[in-house]
Amino acid sequence: MAVLGSPLRTLRALLRELRQASGGAGRPYRDTPAYRHIVAAFRAHRVTSEKLCRAQQELHFQAATYLCLLRSVREHAALHQEYHGKGERSPEEVAGLVGFRLPQQPGGKG
Repeated sequence: MAVLGSPLRTLRALLRELRQASGGAGRPYRDTPAYRHIVAAFRAHRVTSEKLCRAQQELHFQAATYLCLLRSVREHAALHQEYHGKGERSPEEVAGLVGFRLPQQPGGKG
C-alpha cells in the first residue's frame, strides 16, 4: 500500500484543488458545499485524547483518492485545451508544424 503522508497535507492539497476548480466563480470557494463537507469530515474523524478513531485511515485514503481525481480532471482539461484539434489545416501549415517545407512547383505554381 502506498504511503499517504499526513492528513493535514492531504486536506491542504484538497482545498487547493477546490480553489483552482472554483476558478473565477462568483463566490469564494469556502462558501461551496464541497468545502464545508470536506472540512466537517476531517474534523469529525480527527484523533483526540478521548477516543481513537479507526475510520481516520479510511477517510484519509478516500480524501487522497478524491485529490487524485481532482488533479487528474484539472490536468486533463489543460491537456485537452492545449492539444485539441483546431479543425482541418492546409498541407503547408502541417508541414510547417513538423519543420518541413513543401517543394515549389516549376513555373510559379504552388
